[in-house]
Amino acid sequence: MQTIFTYRLRGFALLICALVTLSSHSVAQEGQAGYAYRDGEHFVDIEGVSIVGNRPIKEIGVQQTPIDSVALKENIALSMADVLTFRSSVFVKSYGRATLSTVAFRGTSPSHTQVKWNGMKLNSPMLGMTDFSMIPAYFIDKATLLHGTSSVNDTGGGLGGSVKLATAPTESRGFTLQYIQGIGSFRSFDEFLRLGWGNDHWQLSTRAVLSTSPNDFKYTNRDKKVNIYDDEMNIIDQYYPVERNRSGSYRDFHILQEVYYDTKAGDRFGLNAWYLNSNRELAMLTVDHGDDVDFDNRQKEQTLRTVASWEHLRSSWKMGARAGYIHTSMAYDYKRDLGNGIMADMTRSRNKINTIYGEVDGEYYIDSKWLFTANLSMHQHFVESRDKNIIIQSGDKGIVGYRQARVELSGAVSAKWRPNDRFGISVVLREELFGNDFTPIIPALFVDGVISKRGNIVAKASVSRNYRYPTLNDLYFLPGGNPNLKSESGWTYDAGVSFAVGSEGKYRLNGSFTWFDSHISDWIIWLPTTKGFFSPRNIKDVHAYGVELNASLDVALAKEWQLTLDGNFSWTPSINEGEKLSPADQSVGKQLPYVPEFTSTINGRLGWRKWAFEYKWCYYSERYTMSSNDFMLTGKLPEYFMSNISLERRFAPRWADLVAKFTINNLFDEEYLSVLSRPMPGINFQLQLSITPKW
Repeated sequence: MQTIFTYRLRGFALLICALVTLSSHSVAQEGQAGYAYRDGEHFVDIEGVSIVGNRPIKEIGVQQTPIDSVALKENIALSMADVLTFRSSVFVKSYGRATLSTVAFRGTSPSHTQVKWNGMKLNSPMLGMTDFSMIPAYFIDKATLLHGTSSVNDTGGGLGGSVKLATAPTESRGFTLQYIQGIGSFRSFDEFLRLGWGNDHWQLSTRAVLSTSPNDFKYTNRDKKVNIYDDEMNIIDQYYPVERNRSGSYRDFHILQEVYYDTKAGDRFGLNAWYLNSNRELAMLTVDHGDDVDFDNRQKEQTLRTVASWEHLRSSWKMGARAGYIHTSMAYDYKRDLGNGIMADMTRSRNKINTIYGEVDGEYYIDSKWLFTANLSMHQHFVESRDKNIIIQSGDKGIVGYRQARVELSGAVSAKWRPNDRFGISVVLREELFGNDFTPIIPALFVDGVISKRGNIVAKASVSRNYRYPTLNDLYFLPGGNPNLKSESGWTYDAGVSFAVGSEGKYRLNGSFTWFDSHISDWIIWLPTTKGFFSPRNIKDVHAYGVELNASLDVALAKEWQLTLDGNFSWTPSINEGEKLSPADQSVGKQLPYVPEFTSTINGRLGWRKWAFEYKWCYYSERYTMSSNDFMLTGKLPEYFMSNISLERRFAPRWADLVAKFTINNLFDEEYLSVLSRPMPGINFQLQLSITPKW
């Protein structure tokens, strides 16, 4: 371990020396024009605001949050969980650094967020959720959040919303290479390599990310107290001990291979293959006592995702098809020292998931006023869940956990009409099949209209019905699965207004305000039983409502100064309106656990010549850990504010583009928790160096 650390540190030092030496030979940076903003690795002129008549007909009434390319590529160490924390109003629930991170919209649960990558669902058929800490932001070229009813345009089951992730060709000519090295606190190393080649027809790309760290950050443990005694063993004082994050190391490796072919005659073909190999320890809790050498708590995962695609484009219509495959092998092992130096296996969980995916879709335009779409997708899951320490015999064949297969079909048709540049209406009808059960028709209606062309003020409204079927764990997990569960269902209403103003080459300002109201019935929750295990039940009716605001501003302050600001805010009461399970049940009328009522983010970027300074801030209000919203010591997690800053310097010698970036995370050394008893790091640092040769 020490040898690897020394080798990487020396390589990093050599790269720093190269940057310092070459800086004196750097040429003048592009973007001498005064009014520009930074987009990726280039400075481009600030565009004017599009006229209202050019609003895409596909986006009638849609409430969405696009994530720009700068946010996706700003730091190699970032996962999509980190990006969404600072760039959206959704709630990102993290169990710690490099551990499970889930995303929830509008007061719903993570399983109510549907996630797709290049059209294929990433949600686990076992748990129904997606771990965003396992998605490197550097592997994503396009990311869009669809809020509430808008998700019905893309998929069913998104009672809160959906996240669309995609890759795209680079449009490069000839051979390209980019290497990025990051080194950070807690002996953290992040390395990124991208190789590419392209011509008029072909685009090939290989990306690889390797992240490793002992992850042994220090923190003040507020769940423990150490007594101070006098000579007579009387307690005279107490203090909270400073501890290290124990057993939290990780090693994540990702590689993505992409091949694209464009016939230049209207046909495009693509192939994407993404492999990940993860080995993570699960850190000890702040309430755990004992030595970390007495435990081994580890999760390993290998996943392969592949998608092949074809698109046929014509002036008034297009059609496409995609096919894919996912294989996931996950192992969780918990070992404990029996006291004699021998580690005994307490849990040996093994899960295998195989998914076959297929999809066809089409679009047909009639002039510029009508658009008709149709889509049909299929996901066939084969799941095996078992614990090698627990075997249930069935005849002469051992069944461990459960073994199930389920097909999921989703089909939708839509008609979108924009008779003029002021008004548009869209109707979507979706139908889904889970195993042998069809959901009722899922309808959605969207309308938008221009209130004023001056300021591009557009009003939007939508309403939809939606359903989410129980996961395989909900139905079949042993012990506790409940095959009699009903689908969760809900009605969601959205209404809002957006605006966009600007002056060519000087500034651009846009924003939106959205009100939403959602009623979800038969909410599934796992509850303890008299037999000593948990089992899921349909018990809750949840009313989630509130507002979402966002705004962004691009300004050319002076000839070589550029300022970009964006912010998000959400107010999300999410109230349990079900009936009491017992006279002592105090959860009715209370906020759901781990749902903050307020979230907010602000991002600012100031650029000058070859320099760029960035400030990121996010806020989560207090979150209750108990459904009763009890104010006892462990009944809630306090609110917290998070601030990150970074300073970037670009170099442009003749043979390469070079970038050096220094980042401070948790600038004010905030003590905070995202999940009860899960320690989080204080102030920490990262230095990142990037080199892109010019061929």
